Amino acid sequence: AASVLLILRVTPTLMLVALWMLYLSLTVAGRVFLNFQWDVLLLEVGFLAILFAPLRLRPRLSTDRAPSRIVLFLLLWLLFRLMFLSGAVKLTYGDETWWNLSALTYHYETTPLPTWTGWYAHHLPAWFHAISCAVMYVIELVLPFFIFAPRRLRMLAGFAIVFFMALIGLTGNYNFFNLVTVALCVLLFDDRFLARFFPRRLRAHVPIAPLPRRSAPWRTLMLSVVAIFIVAVTAARGYDRFTRRTTLPKSIERWLEPIRPFRTFNSYGLFRSMTTSRPEIVLEGSHDGRNWLEYDFHWKPGDLMRRPRFVQPHQPRVDWQMWFAALGNAQRNRWVQSLMHRLLEGSPEVLAFFYRNPFPEEAPRYVRAVLYDYHFSDPKTHSETGAWWTRKRLGIYARPMTMRNR
Repeated sequence: AASVLLILRVTPTLMLVALWMLYLSLTVAGRVFLNFQWDVLLLEVGFLAILFAPLRLRPRLSTDRAPSRIVLFLLLWLLFRLMFLSGAVKLTYGDETWWNLSALTYHYETTPLPTWTGWYAHHLPAWFHAISCAVMYVIELVLPFFIFAPRRLRMLAGFAIVFFMALIGLTGNYNFFNLVTVALCVLLFDDRFLARFFPRRLRAHVPIAPLPRRSAPWRTLMLSVVAIFIVAVTAARGYDRFTRRTTLPKSIERWLEPIRPFRTFNSYGLFRSMTTSRPEIVLEGSHDGRNWLEYDFHWKPGDLMRRPRFVQPHQPRVDWQMWFAALGNAQRNRWVQSLMHRLLEGSPEVLAFFYRNPFPEEAPRYVRAVLYDYHFSDPKTHSETGAWWTRKRLGIYARPMTMRNR
């Protein structure tokens, strides 16, 4: 409801406050399932949007004044940090695959929820992956400085980042990360450029050059203080990513501690380490403990014959978290055992997570988790059998569970 009212431009500032508070509550309650970098990115963008929105009950496009330059800078500063730190951490954390430009030979296959286009991208020549990796460094480490440059360089950075986000979205499912980043890139294009993409009727009612802003001195002072605070906090939070420090000095840690629960002033660094293998958890059930049948999730790899699918901008949180759980063990991911227990109960809410329930009439007596090593099939195998995946059993991830030993 708040989103609809915001789109209709009804008390936009109030609606943005409500949206920020509501999503903050979701990230706190969701814990590990809503603890991704794009969740905190949405919170930070949402908070800055509160300051960016016009302070009117029902603002009109034809009478809107230019937005605050201070808040505009903060949004551009966020885009800069998001892109630059994502490139910097790939080098500062010393991942060999990023240094030797081989990371993309693994990326498409090991992404948490691959797409069928990722299968084709994975089989491109190694030299193409190396060149793509080098271009990525230019986009993430060089072009972010163009964000604060004159118009043409600024727009170049905008086009490059949007194109980069489109490629990421075409080869993997990353929730709304791509869309939020593209939304920030809109700020790199002025009204004169953006106007050509809108109907002539709408352009007639919206001034290409907004009225100059006449901010009250108290508002300018307040925004200046807020901007200094945000820049200082986010610079400190980004310092550890850039230098690979595990902790900041204690004096700074104490200073940052009160604002951590708000999850709004963050550091970023996407894809800092490349996973070079794909362990995958497959849940199995049985009535007798000898004959086991597999459960298939809607989106994560399981059935070798099922084509990887697109699901963004939605993020199936359980499917995603199963990828992270496979990189660890059952002791550190106790929620997997809770999931197995719900399967023993035949919980309808939990069964809705699965594409195929092999026990539609009666819940199984035993449930276990088996670990496999998954790989994209090669073109020849795919052509002959139609299989998108191959796999090799690695062992038991979680021992068989019954209602007695859960």
